[in-house]
Amino acid sequence: MARGLPTIASLARLCQKLNRLKPLEDSTMETSLRRCLSTLDLTLLGVGGMVGSGLYVLTGAVAKEVAGPAVLLSFGVAAVASLLAALCYAEFGARVPRTGSAYLFTYVSMGELWAFLIGWNVLLEYIIGGAAVARAWSGYLDSMFSHSIRNFTETHVGSWQVPLLGHYPDFLAAGIILLASAFVSCGARVSSWLNHTFSAISLLVILFIVILGFILAQPHNWSADEGGFAPFGFSGVMAGTASCFYAFVGFDVIAASSEEAQNPRRSVPLAIAISLAIAAGAYILVSTVLTLMVPWHSLDPDSALADAFYQRGYRWAGFIVAAGSICAMNTVLLSLLFSLPRIVYAMAADGLFFQVFAHVHPRTQIPMVPLIPALSIVLNICLMLKLSYLTWVRFSIWLLMGLAVYFGYGIRHSKENQRELPGLNSTHYVVFPRGSLEETVQAMQPPSQAPAQDPGHME
Repeated sequence: MARGLPTIASLARLCQKLNRLKPLEDSTMETSLRRCLSTLDLTLLGVGGMVGSGLYVLTGAVAKEVAGPAVLLSFGVAAVASLLAALCYAEFGARVPRTGSAYLFTYVSMGELWAFLIGWNVLLEYIIGGAAVARAWSGYLDSMFSHSIRNFTETHVGSWQVPLLGHYPDFLAAGIILLASAFVSCGARVSSWLNHTFSAISLLVILFIVILGFILAQPHNWSADEGGFAPFGFSGVMAGTASCFYAFVGFDVIAASSEEAQNPRRSVPLAIAISLAIAAGAYILVSTVLTLMVPWHSLDPDSALADAFYQRGYRWAGFIVAAGSICAMNTVLLSLLFSLPRIVYAMAADGLFFQVFAHVHPRTQIPMVPLIPALSIVLNICLMLKLSYLTWVRFSIWLLMGLAVYFGYGIRHSKENQRELPGLNSTHYVVFPRGSLEETVQAMQPPSQAPAQDPGHME
C-alpha cells in the first residue's frame, strides 16, 4: 500500500472509535449534582418549556398563513408525534437517570459521533430558541408601549439594514437573557420556584382566554363565507403540523433535569406525560377559541390573541393576555437556559467538549418497543420534509461546525478514548469467560519457568 494512505486496520479503528458506546455505570444515582426536584417541579418545568411564545405567536401565524381554523388539527397531530417521541424519552429517562437528555440516550445506544452531533444540535436549539424568545418578549413589551422602546433605540443608537440581523440593537432582549441566566446560575431550586410562579400565572391567563373566548365565540367564523374550516386543505394541516411540532419540544427539559430529580425513575416518565397532556390541551383549546372569536384571515400573526380581543372590543382583556404572554415567555426562557448548561456539562464530563464546562459549583450544585420508536421516526421524517430549505441550510452549516469541533477536539479527549489507551490512569474492565475463576487466572499468567533441579539429583 502506498505510503501515507490509511491502512484497513487504522480505518477500522477509526470506525470503532466513532461508534463506541458509553457504558452504563453500576450506580446511576450517584452524581455531583443536587437531587432536589420533585415530580411537580419537573412537570412545571416541562409545561413552562412548551406553553410559551408558541401559544401567543405561533398559533396565530399558523392559523392565518398555513392552516386556517384547522390549526387545532395541526396541534393535535403534532401532539401525537410529540407523544411518541416523549414515550421514548420517558423510557430512556427511567433507565438512564442522568443529565444529557437526547445526547446521553444516543451515546449509550448508537455511538459517540452520533451522540456528539445530537448534543451539538440540541445546543443550537437552545441558543436560537432562547434568543428568539427573548426577542419576542421584547417585541411584546414594546408593542404594549406603542413601540416607544424601538423608536428610542433607533433615534439615539441607530439602525441598519443587514440581512439575517434585526434592524436595531435589542438591548432589552439582551438584558432579559442576562437576568434569566443570573437566576438559573443560582441553582435548580431557585430556578424551579421562579418557574412555578410564572407557570401558575400563565396557566391562569390561559384559563381566562379559553373561558372568555368561548363566550365570544361565533361559529360563523368557521363557515364557507369566511373560507371554511380548512381553507388550505390537508396539505395545509400537515404543513402546520411541522411548525406546531416546535411548540412541544420543550418536554426534553425534563429528561435533561433527570440527574437532579429526587426519584427519576418515577418522576421523569410521569412528568413528561402530564406536562405534554397539559400543553396539548392548552394549544388545542386556545387555537379553537382564537379562530372562533374572529375570522382567521383577520388575525395579527405577531400578537394574535391580544389582537383578537382588541377586535372584539375587549381591550382590557388584551392587556391581560399580553401580561400572560410575557409570563409564558419567561417560563420558556428559563427552561431553555436551565437545559443548556446541563447538556454542555454532560458533553464536557464525557470529554467530548472542553473540560472547563464540566466544572460544577460546590454550593449551587418499555412500556411497546420497537413500535412506538418506529412510529415516532416515520412521523418525524414526514414533518421534516415540510420544513423550508433555509432551515436545512442553517442545519448543514451548524453540522459542519460541529464536525470540526468533534474531529479537532472531542474524538481525542473522549473519556472512552482515554480508557482505550494503555498506560493511562483509567479504569479497565475484564470480562471473564465461563469457567472457574482459578482456571481463568491461571490461563492469563505467563508460562512459568521450569523449576531448578535439585543439586542432589544432578547425576
